[in-house]
Amino acid sequence: MHTPEALSKHYIPYNAKFLGSTEVEQPKGTEVVRDAVRKLKFARHIKKSEGQKTPKVELQISIYGVKILDPKTKEVQHNCQLHRISFCADDKTDKRIFTFICKDSESNKHLCYVFDSEKCAEEITLTIGQAFDLAYRKFLESGGKDVETRKQIAGLQKRIQELETENTELKNKVQDLENQLRITQVHASPAGSVTPKSPSTDIFDMVPFSPISPQSSTPTRNGTQPPPVPSRSTEIKRDLFGAEPFDPFSCGAGDFPPDIQSKLDEMQEGFKMGLTLEGTVFCLDPLDSRC
Repeated sequence: MHTPEALSKHYIPYNAKFLGSTEVEQPKGTEVVRDAVRKLKFARHIKKSEGQKTPKVELQISIYGVKILDPKTKEVQHNCQLHRISFCADDKTDKRIFTFICKDSESNKHLCYVFDSEKCAEEITLTIGQAFDLAYRKFLESGGKDVETRKQIAGLQKRIQELETENTELKNKVQDLENQLRITQVHASPAGSVTPKSPSTDIFDMVPFSPISPQSSTPTRNGTQPPPVPSRSTEIKRDLFGAEPFDPFSCGAGDFPPDIQSKLDEMQEGFKMGLTLEGTVFCLDPLDSRC
């Protein structure tokens, strides 16, 4: 119905009346949505008798989901991601009522959303189905690369944190050594004598550390050598801070933050469940009058 570019780079807008949403027990099923439509129509019928109008909303459908917005302020009221939508149906007799079931991101409950459109319920339903199909294909085509990229980023972030921690520890050790050396020089120097400092050493009579130059073997002014740096094993190549280099292809799933992994698993599970499109009859009794 629409070009892939329109759904992937932009969105398809529709205007509708929002009858509301209600919790349902199952993610799919004609009877499930039929009961939800009856329930919400009955509630809307009561509100209409009290003088309340059915609120108007704008739907923005794309491969990223179905957004429900206020048509005037453009404030997002609901944002239903496609991998969370499991069932979508329209009324073949009314041509105005359509509904879909979406799993709430916070409560993980299944909610049924019901709308009243201007005789384009079937078109909206098919548009949601097309967006789901495109999103699923995009997930299959680039999902593996995206997942691997996100995992590499997560692993690199973790490695950076570890290196920062090790760097802080090394700085603290260097500071302790400088303090110890300063105390030793104070006790070893005659009272009142001042020894001029060489411009090649710092205020603690230490040769400035350079991460790209080898460790200097020049003794300090008091004739003592700085403590030797412990030698590291040569079996595994290590970086400047003594840490093993990061290899994203040798890391297990447990090395990545659980929130990222859970979101990827959730998307995969949602797309595997699939989206069921169905045309059915919702208006089965006189109570289901137009709202």
